[in-house]
Amino acid sequence: MMFADHVRDLANLATADRRRTLAPRRGLDFASNDYLGLAGSERLRASLIEALSRGVPVGSGGSRLLRGNAPEHETLEADAARFFGTQAALFFASGYVANTILFATLPQRGDLIVHDALIHASAHEGMRLTRATCVAAAHNDADAFEDAITAWRASGGTGRVWIAVESLYSMDGDQAPLVALSEIADRHDAVLLIDEAHATGVFGTDGHGLAEALDGRENVISLRTCGKALGCEGALLCGPATMREFIVNRGRGFIFSTAPSPLMALAVGEALRIVADEPARRERLWTLIAKAERVLAPYGVAATGSQILPLVLGDAARTMRVAGAIQAAGFDVRGIRPPTVPEGGSRLRISLTLNATVADIEALAEVMEEALQ
Repeated sequence: MMFADHVRDLANLATADRRRTLAPRRGLDFASNDYLGLAGSERLRASLIEALSRGVPVGSGGSRLLRGNAPEHETLEADAARFFGTQAALFFASGYVANTILFATLPQRGDLIVHDALIHASAHEGMRLTRATCVAAAHNDADAFEDAITAWRASGGTGRVWIAVESLYSMDGDQAPLVALSEIADRHDAVLLIDEAHATGVFGTDGHGLAEALDGRENVISLRTCGKALGCEGALLCGPATMREFIVNRGRGFIFSTAPSPLMALAVGEALRIVADEPARRERLWTLIAKAERVLAPYGVAATGSQILPLVLGDAARTMRVAGAIQAAGFDVRGIRPPTVPEGGSRLRISLTLNATVADIEALAEVMEEALQ
């Protein structure tokens, strides 16, 4: 039978309550990463309509090194570098692509990557392609990073050290100890790689993120995803000019990929301006966060100080049953299972966005009480 092994694998996933299916959007949004509600922004829509009316193309027509390098790409990258306070920025079609290219390209043979144990799958994909040695450090444990570097040096490691973390973790909603990690990077002449995917637009001055105090340093590179709080698509790697030039010359995933749509580059630039111009969006989101932490706490939902609130239930089957009951009541809350989270860590991931209201959160609390019983 053709694809027999694949059929068996899918059956095994179903047995373990891990088989996934694509489901349509329905119910109130407590699942997306559209934290500031920009995906449906009238201002974003108007900017794209205007761009189309003056002839900005939908497609790029080629890779950036051929004819695909549009003025909109260059403008966005210059604007992003100014916005985040870095020497340079480089635009990619997605955060997954950007992370994969970053880890596959910049660390060299003989180098060491020390990464947080819970870092995103896209970083792991890049590390599968890297020539550097890769070591996991215990989640958010700065001492574990220090120990890993010290042990590697003691064993004869002489290359560059790269420290890789997320500033805000997408499944736990907790923050990395960036100050301690930056001090470790300085002591060991290391480069600090910070994935700001879930912090950009939500934290920091004008939405600059949790790493804003570190941006612009020679040994810091940050990833700014555009498909979450910015409401668009794509990602920006921000850091030293050498980073940009090296990836342009050595990043195979960049060199041989068709460039992102010029329209999307234009939209991301407008989203950055909206984030800076409309601080009321962040203020409204933090009001929702404070409300949710209060009314959902009695049901075991962790207060994380962020827009991501997990309820760890442990068992995958129970997690999906509870999620299904909540969805049936009109609330889009998704269950998350391994391998996205560790074994025994199945959970509901409650995501707070401006697509919901205080009244919606209160109603969700009532539904959760019933669903958990």
